[in-house]
Amino acid sequence: MTSSIPFKIFVVEDNKWYGELLLHRLGQNPDYSVHRFTTARACLDQLGEQPDLITLDYSLPDSKGEQVLRQIRERLPATEVIVISGQEDVTTAVSMLRQGAYDYLVKDENTLDRLWNIVGKVSEQASLRRENNRLRQQIGARYSPGQAILGEHASVQQVHSLIAKAARTTITVSVSGETGTGKELVAKAIHFQSGRANQPFVAVNMAAIPRELVESELFGHEKGAFTGAVARRVGRLEEANRGTLFLDEIADLDLSLQAKLLRVLQEREVTRVGGNQSVAFDVRLIVATHRDLLAQVQAGRFREDLYYRLLGLPVALPPLRQRGNDVLLLAEAFVGDFCALNNLPPRQLSDGARSLLLSHPFPGNVRELKAVVELAAVLADGEQIQAADLPLRDSRPAVGAGSQLSLRDQTTAIVQHCLDEMGGDVLAVAAKLRIGKSTIYRMLQQRELHLA
Repeated sequence: MTSSIPFKIFVVEDNKWYGELLLHRLGQNPDYSVHRFTTARACLDQLGEQPDLITLDYSLPDSKGEQVLRQIRERLPATEVIVISGQEDVTTAVSMLRQGAYDYLVKDENTLDRLWNIVGKVSEQASLRRENNRLRQQIGARYSPGQAILGEHASVQQVHSLIAKAARTTITVSVSGETGTGKELVAKAIHFQSGRANQPFVAVNMAAIPRELVESELFGHEKGAFTGAVARRVGRLEEANRGTLFLDEIADLDLSLQAKLLRVLQEREVTRVGGNQSVAFDVRLIVATHRDLLAQVQAGRFREDLYYRLLGLPVALPPLRQRGNDVLLLAEAFVGDFCALNNLPPRQLSDGARSLLLSHPFPGNVRELKAVVELAAVLADGEQIQAADLPLRDSRPAVGAGSQLSLRDQTTAIVQHCLDEMGGDVLAVAAKLRIGKSTIYRMLQQRELHLA
């Protein structure tokens, strides 16, 4: 398959016959763009074209290989250089490799074949780098403040501003807001817009880890540290080294571990459970909670010193009910994404559906809105989503047995609908909804779902 971006090669060879031979051999690949130079100066003058690979004759009329290689490495550190020489001196080869040459080839009857294979390998590596860069750019665009946290309300614009400011530094960030407002999205937006975007982003939900395992999860453990520790395990702090560690629901951290976390953050060193060796780490810390952390401090459930260590730059996410028309902007985006992902015809919100969404308080915030409109897109019979398709909870106190669906019921309804639609194919439903098949089997076992 021909690459859309040619792999650019400079051939630097003063011998006319051998230079033409290299040019002809490498030019047989249509994905290669090959240019030949007979002097070092001619090549160096064209380095602005940023070749992916340079084949360099060791003995040129105007310079020696060491000097040319040094200048190439200084100006284009990502460009690979293959030295081709008539000298079989091992000392010369070792010297060139130490200076950064990708390989050193001696001119003989096998040189062209060896060069062809090496260039192919370098080309594949360059293609992977380009693909990785493209994916990183896509992720960065996806988690730009305006894309990660959709909305035009003034409170959301303020959040965008704080995300941008946080991304320019390594200050600790504390994100607060009701459940479902998008706290992890804020953390990812800060990470992927920061200078650490190419490093790990590690998220830990403190409320989801059994209390006895939290210390091992954060700090790691050595083999034999406790029953079941059959091998060394690197903790999340080490795993996030040079990147970002996001500690969600930080208020759920046990008091006994709060002191240990404070010490680790102050020393920037961690000792694995059962070990005695300190390991230095460098992480950008972002914490989040749906609780009032200061109230937790006043109630004696959270250490005051740790609170001030984590406070950093506070980012408060507004609840959806305070964001006005952002409800419709988000609903339309969620419906569009869901329909595209599931190959459904485009769906539009009817006037009645829009009015109903605007009047609902959304106690589950953006997470609830997403679940509701995605289910509505499944339930809708035509191109329009009607008010009756929106399974919204009644926010008023229940008088009798209510028929409104909870958020859990909405999730169950989506899975049940897909099971019915796909003839009970659990694997197909799991793939379509991007959930674990074990989750569906567990729901079936607990009789939350049924097979037709």
